[in-house]
Amino acid sequence: MRFLDANVILRYLTRDDEAKARACYQLLHRLHRGEKEVATCEAIVAEIIYVLSSPRLPYRLSHEQIRARLVPVLTLRGLRLPQKRVCLEALDIYGSSPTLDFEDALATAHMAQRGITEIFSYDRDFDGVAGARRVEP
Repeated sequence: MRFLDANVILRYLTRDDEAKARACYQLLHRLHRGEKEVATCEAIVAEIIYVLSSPRLPYRLSHEQIRARLVPVLTLRGLRLPQKRVCLEALDIYGSSPTLDFEDALATAHMAQRGITEIFSYDRDFDGVAGARRVEP
């Protein structure tokens, strides 16, 4: 098994280099068919989201656009992602919360999985998240 870096998914999603995008598509198609397996992690997902949403880069996708593009990739049969369900839940939260960054959505999804409803934080973005109550230390 090999590890999948963010730039492979980014090349596929952005098509900013057509030759690399085709090669990435072929790899992802093999993952879809279950012919190959790769591993990745939440940090890679966060990096992809940062690049696609950054106002300093040309993509500037909305939270919902990012969720719509990433869910099909993250659910590929051959993609191994620890806590995949939590990561997909975080994408749902992120996609429906235009002001919440992905890391906070991920924290919220981890809280929900563990049955935790309160978070110690000064970040007021949590104030609008259903099922999470922010408490200042």
